[in-house]
Amino acid sequence: MVAVDLLGCTLVHETPEGAAAGVIVETEAYRPEDPACHAYKGPTMRNRNIFAGPGIAYVYVSYGIHHLLNVVCEEEGVGSAVLIRALRPVDGTDLMQTRRGREKDLCNGPGRLTQSLGVGIEHDGLDLTGGPLNILSGPEPEEEMVATTRIGISRGVELPWRYLVLGEKNVSVKPKAISGRGLRRGRSPA
Repeated sequence: MVAVDLLGCTLVHETPEGAAAGVIVETEAYRPEDPACHAYKGPTMRNRNIFAGPGIAYVYVSYGIHHLLNVVCEEEGVGSAVLIRALRPVDGTDLMQTRRGREKDLCNGPGRLTQSLGVGIEHDGLDLTGGPLNILSGPEPEEEMVATTRIGISRGVELPWRYLVLGEKNVSVKPKAISGRGLRRGRSPA
């Protein structure tokens, strides 16, 4: 499952101001049959890139202020994506602090991480497998990867499609309950 496979990978954004990067430590999956998925009711101009094919960025604005970065993970025409919820900063921390206007809480939430990395709506539709905004493979986390229910949504809240590195201080919200333990890349249920 892509949402689990992304844990431990590094999200990098190279800009004229410099590079900023973080290891992905929290994700959420959204599938076409999921009422919380933007693809649930079919394609529109706003959500067209969630149908664009694997490895494409789907960026949208939440609450009129936060840009949220998703990775499209199904073939073209199938609306399915993984929201990048949190990163552990590994490069460009000074630049992240400047962009966020603070020293802490740089990437522990989907809106915070896009602000820290300088990701905006202009990145919607970009290929994340190469270019200035890129996801690099990385080792599977040594810490346990777990599943829990998603947060910040009103539909499909019972689905255990939020994945995180257990004990990671940079996750957006500590899990209240764990639905699945011992997840491994390439071998976890959908």
